[in-house]
Amino acid sequence: MLLSKACEYGFRAVLHLASLQPDGYVSISTISKELNISFAFLTKVFQQLTQAGLMTSHRGPNGGVALARSASEISLLDIYTAIDGPKLFYGCMLGLPNCGDAAPCPLHDQWSQERGRLHQLFASTDLEALANDMERFNFRLKTASE
Repeated sequence: MLLSKACEYGFRAVLHLASLQPDGYVSISTISKELNISFAFLTKVFQQLTQAGLMTSHRGPNGGVALARSASEISLLDIYTAIDGPKLFYGCMLGLPNCGDAAPCPLHDQWSQERGRLHQLFASTDLEALANDMERFNFRLKTASE
C-alpha cells in the first residue's frame, strides 16, 4: 500500500469531520467509535494534523477536534504530507538511494510520471468536494464488515 495506516485513518477521520455540520468541536472518542479506529492511534494522527495547522483541538467537557480552515481550503496533499511527509512524490519506488535521471532504477521513468499525476490529484482534491460526493453518492467511511 502506498499510504500508511495513519494516513488512511487521517483521510477517513478528516473527511468525516468535513462531512459534519460545522457546529464546533467533535470528541475524538466519538470519531473513533463512529469509524471504528483505535482512540489512541487516532489521537496521534490528530496531533500530527494539529501540528501542521490543519486542525484545532480543545480540551474540556465540550472539547474535541475541528478543522482549522474551511474544508475547501484543505487538500488531500495537505493531509498526506502532514502525516507521511512528501516521500511518495519524490522518492524512488524501490527505495534506492540516488535514484534519478542520471542513475535511474528500472521503474524510474514510469513512477516519475505516475507520482506526478498522483501529486496533482492530491493537490487538486479538497475535503469539501469529497464530503459533497460522499453525501451525494452515499459513500461510506467504514469497511463493509464494520
